Amino acid sequence: MDKKLKLHGFNNLTKSLSFNIYDMAYAKTEEQKADYIAYIDEMYNAERLTQILTDVVKIIGANILNVARQDYDPHGASVTMLIAEHEIPPAPKDTEESPGPFPETVVAHLDKSHVTVHTYPESHPDDGISTFRADIDVSTCGLISPLKALNYLIHSFESDIVTVDYRVRGFTRDIDGIKHYIDHDIHSIQNYLTKDTRNAYQMVDVNVYQENLFHTKMLLKDFDIENYIYGSSLDDFDDVELKNIQGRLRKELLEIFYSRNIN
Repeated sequence: MDKKLKLHGFNNLTKSLSFNIYDMAYAKTEEQKADYIAYIDEMYNAERLTQILTDVVKIIGANILNVARQDYDPHGASVTMLIAEHEIPPAPKDTEESPGPFPETVVAHLDKSHVTVHTYPESHPDDGISTFRADIDVSTCGLISPLKALNYLIHSFESDIVTVDYRVRGFTRDIDGIKHYIDHDIHSIQNYLTKDTRNAYQMVDVNVYQENLFHTKMLLKDFDIENYIYGSSLDDFDDVELKNIQGRLRKELLEIFYSRNIN
């Protein structure tokens, strides 16, 4: 086990993990397209997203202070949680309901720790491709690390493409007053992925080590057209149609992965 760094006071480093997760499908008809969007909207509604983020908070060893969540019309949802490293003391026994944390227990750094998720179901206007995007941010300060939730979040969504950013901001001081701009070793976000996740994805790193900035893009290796057809079976298409659909899906995946349009 690495020797702990002795600090002058509270660890002021802010560690932020940000995801863009994409799931893609081909829906042939307008009805199938609407069904896919409705399915995604129900699958990842505010209640389900709240449960996912609650699990994330448990995994990183934090405690929830406050939850705000919202479903949107026509589709999409958002959840935001304010979290703390330490457990909040319970309400006094003579109160019937917990009033939440007392002013003396909430210190200034707590509002720097949060987890959020926003979803964006959308569809191409004329070629049948629908894309679901989830943006997730896990930002912590203190000893808790968002990296512990990395694998859980990837596997909580149907992830064809994952773009991950990790950044350590600010500084903390040791007992001699020397500033430290990072408190753990990291060479790549990939270091924190499980072997099965690394094997399942093609990955590209763009890291700026001197700025403690780490960026990894992930594209699912296994492309089985049957997994992308929504509301139809492969028997509903002839070989030429399937080849065309497969080409369009692959083009869409690669454009998102490389963040540029392909002609």
